[in-house]
Amino acid sequence: MTRLELTLAGRYLRSRRSSRLVSLITLIATGGVTVGVMALIVVMGVMNGLQSDLREKILVASPHLRVTTYGEGLRLDDWRQVMERVQREPGVTAAAPFVLSQGLVSAGHDYAQGVYVLGIEPDTGSVSVTSLPRHFVRGDLTFQTSRTDVDGPIVLGRRLAERISAFPGDTVSLVSPAGSKFNAAVGTLIPKIWTFEVTGYFETGMYEYDNAYVVVPRVLAQRYASLGDAVTGLDVRLNDPWAAREVGPAIEDTLGYPYRAIDWQTQNASLFSALQLEKLAMGLILLLIVIVAAFNIVSTLTMVVTDKTREIGILRAMGLPASSVRRVFVMQGAVIGGIGTLLGGGLGLLVARLVDQRQLIRLDPSVYFIDHLPVLVDPRDLALIVVAGVVVATLATVYPARQAAGLAPVEAIRYE
Repeated sequence: MTRLELTLAGRYLRSRRSSRLVSLITLIATGGVTVGVMALIVVMGVMNGLQSDLREKILVASPHLRVTTYGEGLRLDDWRQVMERVQREPGVTAAAPFVLSQGLVSAGHDYAQGVYVLGIEPDTGSVSVTSLPRHFVRGDLTFQTSRTDVDGPIVLGRRLAERISAFPGDTVSLVSPAGSKFNAAVGTLIPKIWTFEVTGYFETGMYEYDNAYVVVPRVLAQRYASLGDAVTGLDVRLNDPWAAREVGPAIEDTLGYPYRAIDWQTQNASLFSALQLEKLAMGLILLLIVIVAAFNIVSTLTMVVTDKTREIGILRAMGLPASSVRRVFVMQGAVIGGIGTLLGGGLGLLVARLVDQRQLIRLDPSVYFIDHLPVLVDPRDLALIVVAGVVVATLATVYPARQAAGLAPVEAIRYE
């Protein structure tokens, strides 16, 4: 592009007394691109943030893989031998048994709540297959207790602890569905009631875990669930969480029937698929804002062509090629799109940072699993949005550029 073409493009973009309306529409078109790009960046960041935050919170108490069995009972009797074989699989960094059952917890008040009872190996996080040990507010997974008047120690989710008013040092009762005895005199089942000392509580930020999970030592959970020496399954941690879908089938092939390996992505497939679909839909909808701004660019350049028809005719008569006229108007659209995209990108990153770091948008964790709206801008999404904004703005110049280049010099000079 020659210096003359750049000069002409810049001159047509600047405001003059005779073309104030054109300049106003140019500003409006630039603002449209800015708003569209900013909205795209923020919304894509929100969707990415939701996916990332939910993934991290899901993996707090859920492992990368869970090895269980098919059929009834959901129990693993030969878990020690199975664990040794699983630990030898490529990509596996840790494996540990777990017990999962349910119960009804109460702190001695009229209120009781159903909970999931998770039994895991006591540790301090060095060999844990999940990140749960890093989310303790009080206590840890060593389950330290010196009391002999209780069945054992227990740790609660923070929301659950606050709901039933049970904190470290307090005693809670847990009604077990297993081990109930039938009383022939009254013709009903008498449930077994366990007593535990609260030794700590955790806060993951995931409402389901913090409000409905209690954790006890694995051996105690086996007795509570009447499993004997069996466990519910094995938790497995991998080097790469995203390789779970490849490592899972490999473990199943090694162990054979009736064992199965369920990865964290499959367990939450519907949730992540819905988020991905919503991200795509929102991106396409907000892209319409940029397309509307592109129509503003078309109208702006069309008005410039009309306003500068006589000047274009003189330039053409002086020997300026039609291709140069075309490039002048393409340059104008590219400048509008480029400036709008840069402004929108900067504002979008600023808004995304403010919303994420200051947690400006609060959510109901009982509905959305998280307590605020997270924003994570993916560099790939940012690059795609910037390219899309510039491309759409440049394509919008095709019609007015061809209209300007097609003006006959004589007719243009005679234009009034």
